[in-house]
Amino acid sequence: MKLKLPIIGVILICILTCAQNKNPANLKNDYEVIVPNLNMPWGFTFLPDGSILITEKAGELIHFKNNKKTKIIGLPEIYVRGQGGFMDITLHPDFKNNALVYFSYASSEGEGLGGNTTIAFAKLKEHKLTDWKVLYKAKPNSRKGQHFGSRLQFDNKGYLFFSIGDRGNREENPQDITRDCGKIYRINDDGTIPEDNPFIDKKQAKKAIYSYGHRNPQGMTLHPKTGEIWTHEHGPKGGDEINIIKAGKNYGWPVISYGINYSGTKFTEITEKEGMEQPLHYWDPSIAPSGMAFINSNKYGAWKDNLLVGSLKFQYLDMCTLKDNKVVKEERLLDGIGRVRCIEQGPNGYIYVGVENLGIVKLLKQ
Repeated sequence: MKLKLPIIGVILICILTCAQNKNPANLKNDYEVIVPNLNMPWGFTFLPDGSILITEKAGELIHFKNNKKTKIIGLPEIYVRGQGGFMDITLHPDFKNNALVYFSYASSEGEGLGGNTTIAFAKLKEHKLTDWKVLYKAKPNSRKGQHFGSRLQFDNKGYLFFSIGDRGNREENPQDITRDCGKIYRINDDGTIPEDNPFIDKKQAKKAIYSYGHRNPQGMTLHPKTGEIWTHEHGPKGGDEINIIKAGKNYGWPVISYGINYSGTKFTEITEKEGMEQPLHYWDPSIAPSGMAFINSNKYGAWKDNLLVGSLKFQYLDMCTLKDNKVVKEERLLDGIGRVRCIEQGPNGYIYVGVENLGIVKLLKQ
């Protein structure tokens, strides 16, 4: 009996190592810690002066400037439970003139016990938020702790896209456009609904929905050349996906999937179906993706135009080389650095990465 536990442990380590080593490590990179001592930097964005606004999942907004952290006041009450809390952050495209900052967070306001994902903006003046306005609140609340989403991304036309996960209710939410959750949404910058949203004329549909059939999208970015919205989302055991978001399209969850239940059983027998989109790329085993950015500068030479995706599970930065909208190569950068939560390209062209229990680091190519 004493021999069984060590043997099981060795087997598990081998399995995890093989899964982690599926993608080769690129050792021609290093990092510099820019913002130290952060717990869970869920999102961050750069202000015009080069300083950084950072969300801590537990409910803090931090301004980092001249090597000093300052807490921003004026936040609402944030519902912190499981995967939910204070999540993403982005600036209005005209921030220099209107000082608007957009947030996604979990809130207990509204119907039902628990909380759900909320999108809001506020004006930033010095170290205080004012004129807080909720733009969208997913309904109803739920006491489940999983799958809140949630990323924010303005497109080139000034529309705000955001993601909300299925909140652990895969059988009802993702495939039903009359219900929130398991969706990508699109709204105007003031929270109103664009007149050409795909379900604007559908009776009882949630008019802000742009696409549906999603599980838990925690990565969203704008393609620097095409202007398309790219996302990735967590699958179950296997089946993490990268998708290009198209108006009104159904991305299949949970009817089709390349994953299985965590217990090892199947919840679907099919990976494709007419009327449902195939992912651009999927991972099996899952890497637990979070954060997403294109390299869109000349700071990294031949790495330009590659896609970066953070891995929470295996604790590295996954660099995806693309050709004709297909991932033709993957490499591990910052291998073993910690749980990569968020990625942004800074105004200076360098890539910055938020790592849990470390901080924000700058990616350096050797």
